[in-house]
Amino acid sequence: MTDFFENMISERLGGKNFGKSTAIYKFELIKRAKAAAKLAHPDIKLIDMGVGEPDWPADSIVVNALAEEAGKPENRWYADNGIPEFQEAAARYLEKVYGLKGIVPSENIVHGIGSKPVLAMLPICFINPGDILLITVPGYPVMATYTKYLGGEVYNLPLLESNSFLPDLDSVPLKILKKAKLLYINYPNNPTGAVATREFFEKVVAFAKFNNVVVVHDTAYGALTYDGYEPLSFLSAPGAMDVGIEVHSLSKAFNMTGWRIGFVCGNKKAVSAYATVKDNTDSGQFRAIQKAGIKALNNIQITERTVAKYSRRFDLLVDALKETGFNAKKPSGSFYCYVKAPVGTEDGKMFNSAAEVSEFLIREAQISTVPWDDAGHYLRFSVTFEAGSEQEEKEVVDEMKRRIKKLNLKF
Repeated sequence: MTDFFENMISERLGGKNFGKSTAIYKFELIKRAKAAAKLAHPDIKLIDMGVGEPDWPADSIVVNALAEEAGKPENRWYADNGIPEFQEAAARYLEKVYGLKGIVPSENIVHGIGSKPVLAMLPICFINPGDILLITVPGYPVMATYTKYLGGEVYNLPLLESNSFLPDLDSVPLKILKKAKLLYINYPNNPTGAVATREFFEKVVAFAKFNNVVVVHDTAYGALTYDGYEPLSFLSAPGAMDVGIEVHSLSKAFNMTGWRIGFVCGNKKAVSAYATVKDNTDSGQFRAIQKAGIKALNNIQITERTVAKYSRRFDLLVDALKETGFNAKKPSGSFYCYVKAPVGTEDGKMFNSAAEVSEFLIREAQISTVPWDDAGHYLRFSVTFEAGSEQEEKEVVDEMKRRIKKLNLKF
């Protein structure tokens, strides 16, 4: 029987080949390996160091705000491009946490249903067929995916340890720069945990102005910084508002991943372009969720408690990884520890990729991590593992260390 949709799927999704690829997405491979490990060892608890979302739920004051607002008749309407109160709360938050002044809420801020849809819409605002997106790798691929959907091209900027996991903007070839339209950066960085310096952001502004490139800074982990490193906004660099836009999320700083609420801030015209696409894409996040988001933005002590927990866990994790042979360092931001993958085991087993190491750790030690092979072979350990107390945190990390030691990894 002929498949009606055989010739209907767009070429951007693969056309006739849609659904026929045998390639398996990295996180699906991890999911399958975890399921197999649980089946093979039902009596051994899997230690999940790969999870990329907070282990705490949203704070009770935020939950209570949603409960209070959800049933109010005035909150039932479409929100479209957001309620003014949320924009105003976001502007106050940016000034309090990042020191940004002069933000006009009605002109420089528009909410989003989480940062992922924002990053998907931004290429629609700027990319024409043949334009190039400069994007850091390893990293979050949404903007690259949509750039390709739109007929644009993607140029990868590898994040290397030798350059503090910052992109080498001077390495971009002239022929690429002539067609470059967008630059995507993300600091604190997922997965490396690196933070940007003010000097780097100033260099990005100069690069953008000289090459006529729009900057998109993904600040999902912006408020999660440690040991004296203060949260830093790209928009605090002189001239950044002329060339860029910053994407903020309440998911990580306020433990609100499933709530899907964030916002963009930046150049008035760029924000207006995003608002135009958004207005033709969704009808806005539920007003009650925006009002709960206001409660979160007004209570940054929620983030302070979360940062204290992650910092404490990093101290435990980094020490444990060092004891098992990893060259681990406490990151200055995010909730990820990014370490070089072992090359094999002392009994002669060799690994050709971080993906192989990750699968080995799940299978042999019931420890889940996330592998990255984009710019060297690395593993990402997360401090968002499940633990209900400080004592349990120590127990989880100690058990992880005990299991890894038994593997006799070679570096």
